[in-house]
Amino acid sequence: MSTPDLLPLLGPLAALAGTWEGDEGADVAPAPDRGVQRNRFRERITFVPFGPVDNHEQTLYGLKYATVAYRLGQDDSFHEEAGYWLWDAAAKQVVRAFLVPRGIAVLAGGTVEPDATSFVLEATLGSTTYGIVSNPFLDREFRTESYRLEVEVLADGRLRYDEDTVLRLRGRDELFHHTDRNVLRRVAG
Repeated sequence: MSTPDLLPLLGPLAALAGTWEGDEGADVAPAPDRGVQRNRFRERITFVPFGPVDNHEQTLYGLKYATVAYRLGQDDSFHEEAGYWLWDAAAKQVVRAFLVPRGIAVLAGGTVEPDATSFVLEATLGSTTYGIVSNPFLDREFRTESYRLEVEVLADGRLRYDEDTVLRLRGRDELFHHTDRNVLRRVAG
């Protein structure tokens, strides 16, 4: 199917199709000394529609996506990820499956109305449905306990997100909230 034919089948994900850029990013992450590091960043996210994917009785439509982020004033990326956003219309579920090349895989999801312009996706360590897995080093040193993403397509067409990845850093009693947020504008599609 062509992209225009797929859009009506993507439910709340239809508004994300295309390429987005934003330079209002704010990242709070563990610093090399395991303290707090704050970064301002710009990023580019590309969402490409696909489908259908048939899992017997379940039919999914989705967006293949890739994102790359750069600290403001730098040419080398400091973060990349790739994955899929899926829409299960029958169950009203949005699913985000992604890999971060540090050795983390996340499957986050939530119940979303088909015409929603904002939604929340979550994943929890140990869940057999919406869960998180990491390589042995990250699990030992920077264990991801939970993940929460809030997405909103604003009335003026911009895309806003707030992401909270809760980490347990070895040697620290308190949990660390690794947060990312940005506001992006569609530049293509």
